[in-house]
Amino acid sequence: MSRKALYALLIAIAIPAVGFLGLSYMGYRNIQMPRQYFYDSVIVKNERGRTSYDTAWHKIKNIKGYNQLGQPVDLDQLSGKVLVVDFFFTHCPSICPRMTRNMKKLQTTFLQSDTLVQFLSFSVDPENDTPERLMWWAKQFDVNPDNWWLITGNKDSIYDFALTEMKASIADVGIDTGFIHTENFFIVDKNRIIRGWYNGTDSLAMNKMVQDVSMLIVEKAKKRSFKEFIRERLFKKEVPPVKM
Repeated sequence: MSRKALYALLIAIAIPAVGFLGLSYMGYRNIQMPRQYFYDSVIVKNERGRTSYDTAWHKIKNIKGYNQLGQPVDLDQLSGKVLVVDFFFTHCPSICPRMTRNMKKLQTTFLQSDTLVQFLSFSVDPENDTPERLMWWAKQFDVNPDNWWLITGNKDSIYDFALTEMKASIADVGIDTGFIHTENFFIVDKNRIIRGWYNGTDSLAMNKMVQDVSMLIVEKAKKRSFKEFIRERLFKKEVPPVKM
């Protein structure tokens, strides 16, 4: 084969490959990640006659309590993890058992990512939901305490966390702020910014939540360059799909 024919063959092979990678990269750049919710402030900058805006997204503050094992726990122990949060109580006769079963399904779904996702169920009746009572509830639903904490503690702190930090009364406008009982699951990213809430009793909402949690697990601080994208695509394994 002549050198000219060889070059022509290599070009014929390279063009489709480069085109495919280019289209893949464009698709990657256009992926719609779960949006941020709630901002604390917007800083307006004016440099060289150009106006820009820098949003300070609301970051949930730390909260301390005790899990079903009686261990002291707090959010600062979960640095770098995506959080899935809900609010419940063990004497609940309505939605709480169903929500706990669905949370268990989520924990099973993300079994291979158990070091990257943490599930948090806060009791809104902490006076009755002692660690012993929470352990009883955990056994009913086969809760794995490694990355799912059922949390009790100071009632005022839990309610302030739900309303002020998690914005539960905004996500669920019909909520009774005197006794928080919401059907929503909340997801919080690695930077402790709220990225969505989902009806924990609805299968379609739960499927959407699985997709969003999966994206947040692999979310980067900023999107990769084309060079970084090519290197990762050629030399690293793809993230396996997660099914509900």
